[in-house]
Amino acid sequence: MIFKTRFAPSPTGPLHLGHAYSALLAHDQARASGGAFYLRMDDIDQSRARPAWAEQIKDDLIWLGITWDGEIWSQHARSERYRTTLQTLWDMGLLYSCTCTRADIKAAANAPQEGAPLIGPDGLVYSGTCRGLDISAMPNDTPIRLDMRNALQHIDIKCIKLHEGDVEYSKSAQNMIAEIGDVILSRKDMAASYHLSIVVDDADQQITQVIRGEDLRDATFIHVLLQRLLELNTPSYTHHRLIRDQNGVRLAKRDDARAISKFRKDGFTPDDIRKMVGL
Repeated sequence: MIFKTRFAPSPTGPLHLGHAYSALLAHDQARASGGAFYLRMDDIDQSRARPAWAEQIKDDLIWLGITWDGEIWSQHARSERYRTTLQTLWDMGLLYSCTCTRADIKAAANAPQEGAPLIGPDGLVYSGTCRGLDISAMPNDTPIRLDMRNALQHIDIKCIKLHEGDVEYSKSAQNMIAEIGDVILSRKDMAASYHLSIVVDDADQQITQVIRGEDLRDATFIHVLLQRLLELNTPSYTHHRLIRDQNGVRLAKRDDARAISKFRKDGFTPDDIRKMVGL
């Protein structure tokens, strides 16, 4: 089997050292194995994505010595593909529309009888207010959630396990329901959420190895569940360490001071960047 991996940044800001580490790690492994490395733009959120950022990302990657195979995929251009997949899950009876606002969700999570609010991969774990409402046709104008309990029962999953080298990570069905909950798979103004789009794209590109930050490990349990529901192959997953600042805080788009473009302007070389991130 040919090693195939990808890097899928969001063109909503500059690449920083954390992005560079993830991209270089995946690219190096692909090239060392004679495999393929794909570049995708996670531009499904058109309210934040900007063409100028996409161009800057490509320019920074080329400067770092990263090359990619084939055309660059745009998630926004694949909206219809995601909608078709949503319809499949809807027809299986595993989805429901949700009209709750963020304020509604926060209020429900902070209700006295609920105890301390639980935080999952998508933030506050949804209380399920809209679950079970009788809507026959899949709507186009409201967020759509996965009924986690129903989904797990549909394929009789008791536990999802991830193997990374000699280490095993697992999450029981009970913990999937309690700690992750009914995640959003489509938003009002987006054809798909991160969870759905990444699963469909990985399947369509026949990705064999996903290399990304350890902060996404909990999200991977969602992705494996979706792959099983849709009868898609599950890639091997590696969740690498995060690049952090001097205070131990992981880098984010707001860390412009650590943007690759700024290092370039200040005279750093690609080798300097590799040394800075431990490569």
